[in-house]
Amino acid sequence: MAPAQSDLCHFTGRTFRKHRHESSWSRLLLVFRVLLCGLVIISVVLYKFCDSAFLPICHFSRLWLGDPCSGLAAKSQPPGVNSTTCPQWTALHPTNHRGLSEDLDVTYSSEAFTQRAIQALRDAVRVPTESYDDNGPVGEDSRWDTFAELHRVLEASFPRVYESLNVTKVNTYGLVFHWQGSTTAKPYILAAHQDVVPVESQTVKDWKHDPYSGYYDGTWIWGRGTCDDKSDLIRQLLAIDSLLKQDFSPARTLILSYGFDEESKGIEGAGHLARYLEETYGSDAFALLLDEGSLYTDMGGIVFATPSTSEKGYLDVKITLSTPGGHSSVPPSHTSIGLLSRFIAAVEDNPHQASLFRTGTPFATTQCLAAYNPVYPDDLRKLARKAVTDDAALKVLQERLLASHPQYKAILGTTQAVDLVEGGVKVNALPERASAVVNHRIAEHSSVGELQQHMIDLLTPLAAKYDLALVAFGSNVTCGGAGQVVLSDFLGMALEPSPVTPTEYGPWALLQGSIKAAFESSPTRNSSKVVVIPSLSIGNTDTRFYWNLTKHIFRFSPSFDTDHFNGAHTVNEGKSFRADSLNEGVRFYTKFILNVDESDLP
Repeated sequence: MAPAQSDLCHFTGRTFRKHRHESSWSRLLLVFRVLLCGLVIISVVLYKFCDSAFLPICHFSRLWLGDPCSGLAAKSQPPGVNSTTCPQWTALHPTNHRGLSEDLDVTYSSEAFTQRAIQALRDAVRVPTESYDDNGPVGEDSRWDTFAELHRVLEASFPRVYESLNVTKVNTYGLVFHWQGSTTAKPYILAAHQDVVPVESQTVKDWKHDPYSGYYDGTWIWGRGTCDDKSDLIRQLLAIDSLLKQDFSPARTLILSYGFDEESKGIEGAGHLARYLEETYGSDAFALLLDEGSLYTDMGGIVFATPSTSEKGYLDVKITLSTPGGHSSVPPSHTSIGLLSRFIAAVEDNPHQASLFRTGTPFATTQCLAAYNPVYPDDLRKLARKAVTDDAALKVLQERLLASHPQYKAILGTTQAVDLVEGGVKVNALPERASAVVNHRIAEHSSVGELQQHMIDLLTPLAAKYDLALVAFGSNVTCGGAGQVVLSDFLGMALEPSPVTPTEYGPWALLQGSIKAAFESSPTRNSSKVVVIPSLSIGNTDTRFYWNLTKHIFRFSPSFDTDHFNGAHTVNEGKSFRADSLNEGVRFYTKFILNVDESDLP
């Protein structure tokens, strides 16, 4: 503590004056004390000022200030204090447009703005823009036509945006809004999607209000898409409309990219949009991209924002068994269905190994939770800090995390789930073909190729045992006379794990600072602090199509997990409107746009 350090310096000086004639040994000891005092003061100064934008140049370890064996090491740090294992940048408020930002803060707190925001989302929710897994191409499948109605609604709700920005429609229903800047700085992208998960007809009766009514009960607005993802789309347009109303003109070009089949394959929407943007601007032509993603969550009284900086990969492996048919009265030892069951059992009996790597996003998330989560177990907190440099501690930490919650298995490793099975057409006919589809979500540290090889190595001995020819992903692996087993990429949707977005100073710090500025300036948050940490998404978003556009891709939606009445993709999907949903989201997007616009990013 500072008073103790001051007393130490004072005492050292007094002693030196009183005993100037002491032995050389005493004088050396006192000099050492003075140097030690100076080191302590310098360290405290660094500790104080390294929680600013200067943090990247401060590489001094502060772990010694809280010895791992002391009680201090077992405590979490308050949000305003920095951590060497989870760097935090301070709130970043616009400077060139400070007055504009503050004026809009007032506007966003008004009842008139709240009602307008609610109405805009209600109107969008009323259009049932469902996308199906079996949708055909645009122009051939009439189910896409409903998106034309949503476009009419958006243009009616935001005429100023449509008049001021260049709007391009890609593959008919993909939307690109181009807001031209006055400089040659790299443009950036805000993304969202227009489509929603279909509502199953047999569940409509279970909704408190019709899923496409957009009903507002004074607290919640009801309907499919309120959470995922029309709220983000509407909040972005509200922020831009508000800036236009104040005559703001950007220095940096902003692109809005809105796909329309994120909930199915993404190929018709973001697939075409990404191609259009790369052809128009070039590869790596954007400073950053922000799409839907993780939320705010409260942990032990501390609010965490958890933008995803990477996504797991994806591969559906279809296992197809083919054997000779015949009458069931003269069966072989194993039918194709029986053989398929053995292959399925082999897959389930050999799950993928989960691993915690220091270079991975899950390790970074763990370090942040250990540093700032006040309810994080003290023994795990100490173990996480030790694991930064100790390999044995890293291994124990991995085991402890996996034992603590089933979700860690999904976070730290490749998962597999047998989701589809089919075979046989008649009870007295031997099935000539049987198949199963195994869904895989590929770990950040793995790859499609590694997973395919795992399947080949696992199933080759089984194919040989039953004299089956094995064809794996287009290549002949073994020969056999009793039939054939084929491993293939079901629907051809293989996806590598995403590149990991850097979390050094730059776009990450800008996002972090904007989140903090929006949160801390909110009249509903009472100037409370928020900790911003990177996270891994175990699902996939439209960002999977945008990898060539920028290395800085973030997935974050400025809402609390408690803003969702019953989650996404389910009955009674709803969105809270208790000030920290629509209005607070608009506040965030506004500060983010202004901060990016006046930043010195390339």
